[in-house]
Amino acid sequence: MGSLESRMEMLSMDDDNKEERWIKHYSSNQKILLVGDGDFSFAVCLAEAFGSATNVVATSLYSEEMTRFKYSGAALNLLELEERGCTVMHEVNARTMNRDPLLTQKSFDRIVYNFPHAALKRSEANIRQIESHRRLVRSFFRSASDMLEENGEVHVTHKTTDPYSRWEIEKLAEEAGLFLVEKVRFRRSDYPGYENKRGSGPRADEYFPAGNCCTFKFGKSSP
Repeated sequence: MGSLESRMEMLSMDDDNKEERWIKHYSSNQKILLVGDGDFSFAVCLAEAFGSATNVVATSLYSEEMTRFKYSGAALNLLELEERGCTVMHEVNARTMNRDPLLTQKSFDRIVYNFPHAALKRSEANIRQIESHRRLVRSFFRSASDMLEENGEVHVTHKTTDPYSRWEIEKLAEEAGLFLVEKVRFRRSDYPGYENKRGSGPRADEYFPAGNCCTFKFGKSSP
């Protein structure tokens, strides 16, 4: 079996003559990495908008078996992604993905992490819990920076109200050499079929209300 790099190049050649399609910030011509995609519903949303997913790598922290167990819609989503040519990877850690042997030689135009969240052990307002979240996001930014095309962007969708605002993700991005390009309001309705799941604990498969949140776009150079 060839490398992920060669596989995606071959698939993209098949799409060269296809019309470019967009959904919000994302294009069928972009090389897109989705991080921590839970039940893979965001990947399916992009795939359906593009007509295929040959430009998309969708990842999950969990094994395929655990993903199917945790999320009731995962099996159908995985089947659709396979049919649409998406590269699906399991057991990919957002903190260390730049060292994953299947990803080390690949760079992306867009790296997307919707609602990053460390496992909840305390109240969201607890200082230690906030620091746990910050460590996750800090490591993600450092990892993503290594995998980003020179003119690419890292997108993080995140709640903007307290206590989530105390994560200070713009400062965490700057520590990794990434700078805010744009901050736009996130509306789940813009992404048909996407279901933001809790992801951990006995209610892992439940949708959570996003409330006030934005997609933060970061690049390698300041605007």
